[in-house]
Amino acid sequence: MIRIELDEAALGATRIAMSPLRDAFCALHLQLPARSPSWPYQEWVGRAREVWREDDRLRPLWDLFADGRYEVSDFLLPRPVGTPDVHEELDLLRATDPAFVRAQAAVCYPGMADEPFLRPYLTDPQAACAALADAYAVWWEEAIAPCWPVMRRLVEDEVLVRARTFATEGVDALFSGLEGRARWERPVLELTKYLDAEYAAGERRLVLVPLVFAEGCRLYSTDDPDVLAVSFQARGAAALREPAEPAAEDRLGLLLGRGRAAVLRELAGPLTTAGLADRLHLAPSTVSEHLSLLTGAGVVTRHRVGRSVYYQLTDTGRSLLALLAGEGVLGAVA
Repeated sequence: MIRIELDEAALGATRIAMSPLRDAFCALHLQLPARSPSWPYQEWVGRAREVWREDDRLRPLWDLFADGRYEVSDFLLPRPVGTPDVHEELDLLRATDPAFVRAQAAVCYPGMADEPFLRPYLTDPQAACAALADAYAVWWEEAIAPCWPVMRRLVEDEVLVRARTFATEGVDALFSGLEGRARWERPVLELTKYLDAEYAAGERRLVLVPLVFAEGCRLYSTDDPDVLAVSFQARGAAALREPAEPAAEDRLGLLLGRGRAAVLRELAGPLTTAGLADRLHLAPSTVSEHLSLLTGAGVVTRHRVGRSVYYQLTDTGRSLLALLAGEGVLGAVA
């Protein structure tokens, strides 16, 4: 169990940041042979495993995960800085302080200095980190980049919604439903993990990192001397799936039409037109038309955050969904 105490100053310094490299790492973890991915990751995993098996440019990553080693030290994942560009994070990886790499390798892999997979990080950390960054870049281009436009929208939506929740409703609402292995009871955030650690208030700043592939593994970065980075599952991972066949008996669809019914069902939390289009595999213009009609009917409302317009259900919309589809929408983020 990891226990992180957060006083008012620490809560005020909490940030939410994107990290495409962490998503790429978790995606890699998810497709390993020992894993049994759940829907909606299965189709992606089938394609990703072909990349993993066949591209020998991934050898630095293969070496890290060989012989059942599924854990990777935090020093191989730079501090999340909120960039949507994985190559900026890979540049940070290449620039990792060699002394820090050596020190962390000794801590994270005690008694393994002579192991072939670890020796490069001890003898020439700069070259080892550069080779690892190059392998990550190949993994990204072959397995992640085709999905990234959809993933980026999901993560950006999550960042904006969580930031708005934090600003308008406070930390209790921010941490509510953060992820199944995290529990918030003022003033302590507890993370279920195989190791035990406690961090007093003021020791480190908390950074929350939404990931599409968080099912692959939850990341709790504790090696960084200044930052504790906690990943959580971004909503909407179903956008990775192929379009599903509509249900044979669909009262909501019969009343509204299948397209508008699908939009209504997807609005458990605030979403943009583009975000809905990604999830439903529909053209943005089609989704926009559905949203216009649903807004006019009073079952959907809209609000602007920065340059983006978000849609969500009204109380009437929730009631309609519960009545005709048997799908109560509880705890939607305002």
